[in-house]
Amino acid sequence: MELDLPLVYLSALIVLLGGASFLVIRQVIKTRNSEVKLVELQSKLSKGQGNSYDHYQLGSILLEKKLFGPASKEFQKALKSDDLQEGEPRALVCNALGYAYAAQEQYDLAIRHYREALKQKTGYVVALNNLGFAYERKQLTIQALQAYEQVLEIEPKNSIASKRAESMRKRIVPST
Repeated sequence: MELDLPLVYLSALIVLLGGASFLVIRQVIKTRNSEVKLVELQSKLSKGQGNSYDHYQLGSILLEKKLFGPASKEFQKALKSDDLQEGEPRALVCNALGYAYAAQEQYDLAIRHYREALKQKTGYVVALNNLGFAYERKQLTIQALQAYEQVLEIEPKNSIASKRAESMRKRIVPST
């Protein structure tokens, strides 16, 4: 009976350390893969061999690293590329560029790119949510509410839009 308690503690410690080790190793592998892809893309693009998708991938990696300025430049290059198709591919790049601008607090540019994403792909929920966020930051409560309500028309159970729309409704004071 006396040996059971230390054995339980030791077992729990081993399980805890094993779990922590697994998480650390998984993160190291993920970071390593990201770094390898980053180097490959930078090398390819520096030789002028890349396409719009390569610029988009590089921009996405830079976004993950919170390097918003360089990410913006890569997304702009993707948009200028001749091989970028209209529709969803262009919408994805526009939304990512809008996100990079919003992260830099350049909300007017973010709004412009979110709107372009919505022109390219009608009903693009992520872009609509992002547009609502940018409107919020610009203190454009009514436009933010409209964006969130559009999301809720498409996805009635969207928790982000639901919470944000409710918050926007509380800010709007009914005129008497």
